[in-house]
Order: sequence, then C-alpha cells, then structure tokens
Amino acid sequence: MIDLLQAPCGLVLRVVDIAGGEKVRRRLFSLGLHPGDRVECVSRGILGGPLIIRPGENGSTIALGRGIARKIIVEIVHEES
Repeated sequence: MIDLLQAPCGLVLRVVDIAGGEKVRRRLFSLGLHPGDRVECVSRGILGGPLIIRPGENGSTIALGRGIARKIIVEIVHEES
C-alpha cells in the first residue's frame, strides 16, 4: 500500500484508508472519497502543484493538494480481463 502522492497515474486504485484526522476525513467524504472507492490519478501538477484524480466512474475530476494526497492510502487494483 502506498499514499496517493506516490501512486502512478493512469492506473485504477482503491482507497484503503484515510490517515488524517476528523477534519480531513470530513473534507474528503464531502468530495465523495471514501475507503473502498476506486480512483484514478489523472495528472500531477508541475512544481508541486495539485493532483488531479477521477473518483469512481462518473467522469468528474477533483484537484487535491499534495499534503492531503499523502493522507490517502491506496492500493493498485489488478482488474481481470
């Protein structure tokens, strides 16, 4: 398991845990991010910019700062063909 900041872009990931406190959890829950959800890292901003992720399969994207991305623990989903 790795944090979202270390995860490679372009792969499907599963949120395993949110390592932050109650305030961080509430913020991520309000964005629709929960443990067990699938996400994809779309891109990373240059020079310490935000991560752009696509949660679920609804096509929307969310920009997350690097500090909060470090608190999201994920694993790579190996989908079967």
